[in-house]
Amino acid sequence: MVSTLRWRVFSVAALMAVSTAAAGAGKITEADSSQFAKFKHQYETWQQTKDSSEVVDALAEDPMLVVLWAGYGFAKDYNKARGHHYTITDLRATLRTGAPKGPDDGPMPMACWSCKSPDVPRYIEANGEDAYFKGKWARGGNEITHEIGCGNCHDNNARLRVSVPFADRAMETIGMPWDKASKSDRQSMVCGQCHVEYYFTPDKKFVKFPWDNGLSADEMEKYYDAIQFSDWTHGLSKAPMLKAQHPGFETWKTGTHGRNDVSCTDCHMPRVTNAEGRKYTDHNVGNPFDQFEFTCARCHEQSKEELEAVTKHYKEMVTEAKLKAEKQLVHAHFEAKAAWDAGATEAEMKEALTAIRHAQWRWDMSIASHGIHAHNPEEALRLLASSLERSSDARVSLARVLAKHGQLEPIALPDISTKAAAQVAVGLDEPAMQKAKDEFLETVVPEWDKEYQAKYGSDAQ
Repeated sequence: MVSTLRWRVFSVAALMAVSTAAAGAGKITEADSSQFAKFKHQYETWQQTKDSSEVVDALAEDPMLVVLWAGYGFAKDYNKARGHHYTITDLRATLRTGAPKGPDDGPMPMACWSCKSPDVPRYIEANGEDAYFKGKWARGGNEITHEIGCGNCHDNNARLRVSVPFADRAMETIGMPWDKASKSDRQSMVCGQCHVEYYFTPDKKFVKFPWDNGLSADEMEKYYDAIQFSDWTHGLSKAPMLKAQHPGFETWKTGTHGRNDVSCTDCHMPRVTNAEGRKYTDHNVGNPFDQFEFTCARCHEQSKEELEAVTKHYKEMVTEAKLKAEKQLVHAHFEAKAAWDAGATEAEMKEALTAIRHAQWRWDMSIASHGIHAHNPEEALRLLASSLERSSDARVSLARVLAKHGQLEPIALPDISTKAAAQVAVGLDEPAMQKAKDEFLETVVPEWDKEYQAKYGSDAQ
């Protein structure tokens, strides 16, 4: 296993030397995907990712999420994922990135760009990782403007690759170095550059995958606990929280498909045959059932209808367990707040806050992994059952603390029946945030695009 400190030892000089050599060899990433248009069918299907244009407000669908993420950016704004075409558009528009007026302004670090654009590997190759990760998110606005495209997954000769060094190091940590990986593994490793759990290191705000102990939620939890890391302190309970990102690679790897060497592309970017009999990889990343004959039917004997019914059943089971886990966590956060308000000490609260942290991490690892009901439903249900158990531990501990401080009646919840009500309950002013964001989009973003075009001569978006 690679040392947990290995990623730290790369000097700026070494990184710059690598970047300079790459530049001299003409290997700086081409961020403009239109330059790959000669790969006609792949390019055309990649452009079709813009068809996934619907914006679905997850907080409006499930206002309990606002409470669970109180004090963190996701309580402000969280929409369901859509096509790769919208990665830059959506990152600029989300309330989570704020409304910065200058390069040193705003709530988020540069690392927030890391999974969103082929401009990221281009910038790292030219300037090094230290230079890339330094500073606030707004500093990269006029450097990172192209949506996820060819350069994220391919070199300039269209060969498959892992394009960012932090993902390459993570794959080596779990024994998957690129030069020894199979074709199938490589196809999934490319997706695993972004569809993974990660965190920003406290010192330099580098992206790091927490895989030093392994890929499971339990192993990552132990890793985070050992280094005493937290993404944020909860706004109600004051628990030191962990936010799972989108651990699709981890849940795929430990699920049925991953164990049987079925890659991400086998299901989501299949090799198809068009009307002229031409075979190519479909780059309109999508639902496997949309192209059943090229995906599921290659391995499964069941009909499309039968497999859809199985998947639907798993999704219903996961959703039911998810909502139960959320309700317990919501109560635990408000009960913890009541305990603090009653005069509880840090020593008295430690047991309950640790249980809340673990319960929400396990819940989040199950719901943040898009499609876990298809990738690994058994793991989703296991995690949600474990989340419920730890929430119960937290509430029992909090009941003792509350009783000690004279609070014997159940803690009543405020109105959290809608997104707006829940945001008020956790102290958020969404209309004011949206007004600032609208001004940012109208004034700052157009200047970013002009500066990029002036510097690189390439249209973005």
